[in-house]
Amino acid sequence: MAVTDEQTAAKAAQYFVEKGVNKVVITLGSRGAYLYENGMGQLIPGHKVDAIDTTAAGDTFNGALLVGLSQDKTMEEAIQFAHKASAVSVTQMGAQTSIPYLTDLTAFFS
Repeated sequence: MAVTDEQTAAKAAQYFVEKGVNKVVITLGSRGAYLYENGMGQLIPGHKVDAIDTTAAGDTFNGALLVGLSQDKTMEEAIQFAHKASAVSVTQMGAQTSIPYLTDLTAFFS
């Protein structure tokens, strides 16, 4: 199924819910991420930046999401944290070299 907006993300999330998944996160690039949990869905907006290279955006988002969850953030808070990390990532060239350190996030969003 092609996911292009909040409505199609909700439909895709419902597919996974019907398969028994209770939390679904669907990334939508610069538009943000769709979160479905506890019977409700919502679009969590991303950050608007001047993207240079999106090569590592998804990997950065996923890694930062797990970091956020490991710090006992809620899923919504972890997604917001992951948005920050991936926003910083796309403002730099390269893959590994674009993945930010925590201090980079603080500096970028201060």
